[in-house]
Amino acid sequence: MPIPAKCRGILAAGVMMFAATTASVAIAQDNPRLRFSAVFSEQDIRAEMMQRFEEAIADDFTMELHYGGSLFSQGSELVALQRGNLEMSNVAPQDVANQIPAWSILTSAYLFRDAEHLLTFFGSEAGEEMKAMAEEQLGVHILGPTFFGTRHVGLVNDERIETPEDMSGVRLRMPPGESWQFLGRALGANPTAMAYAEVYTGLQTGAIDGQDNPLPNVQNMRFYEVMDQIALTSHLVAFDLLMVSSSVWNDMTPEQQQAFQAAADEAIAWSTAEHQRKEQELADFFSEQGLDVYTPDIDAFREYAQQQYLESSISDAWPEGMLERINNL
Repeated sequence: MPIPAKCRGILAAGVMMFAATTASVAIAQDNPRLRFSAVFSEQDIRAEMMQRFEEAIADDFTMELHYGGSLFSQGSELVALQRGNLEMSNVAPQDVANQIPAWSILTSAYLFRDAEHLLTFFGSEAGEEMKAMAEEQLGVHILGPTFFGTRHVGLVNDERIETPEDMSGVRLRMPPGESWQFLGRALGANPTAMAYAEVYTGLQTGAIDGQDNPLPNVQNMRFYEVMDQIALTSHLVAFDLLMVSSSVWNDMTPEQQQAFQAAADEAIAWSTAEHQRKEQELADFFSEQGLDVYTPDIDAFREYAQQQYLESSISDAWPEGMLERINNL
């Protein structure tokens, strides 16, 4: 039985649509696959940052986004990039410092004044030198710093800390790695290494006395439910590094590299602004939840922390004159 002309038209349109869809899927499948791993949760502002980035580069790359340390655990992402087991990640500068001691200067307490100072540094000649050092020695290309707030100390008891001396004996959770552990000691605490995903239970069970994180992280991970206070120590402008392996970067055309970097810059700028807005709201929120939120003696903490760094062997590896260059930006 002949197919009516109207039906033939509908059928032809359907075939064309199917063909177009199949072609677009095939193109997407042909795009290089970029696996991204991070320890932050899917609810984190940076997760939306990565979704925005993914949309911006969708014509050239197919991304797989893995959050919550589900693909690689905290501290192992950089090695995965170096071994070719991962294409992109959000890596802590402390992990870079574990392999390049000179980078420890960028992990020291009270170095950057705020997010603007951080971004200014990475866009400066001094910042380019540090990024080039990582590319040459580690085989990773740094797209930019992903600011996620200023780190403060949160504790499970209600005894206020005003100076570093009050932190003596406090089992303060810090991420694994010597740079992180030294930061804890530079605050006067007894640092305890613990994976990010285990912190809530650690606070709840008393395995640790406290943790240090930016306020948005405290909300995202609901740490405030098992804490009594937050001391706004402001000891570290917290950031990670959005990285892509050098092999992936070098395989791109110059045009792709330019578009890739522009997409990263735009996503990072959006995320930075969102974190700054969120920080302003959260201090009041935590107070409403019953936590004691207060500002200790910042000058005492800064003086003590900087003295710890300068008197340690850690500062021996710092590039000559880099501290002054950062301070002068």
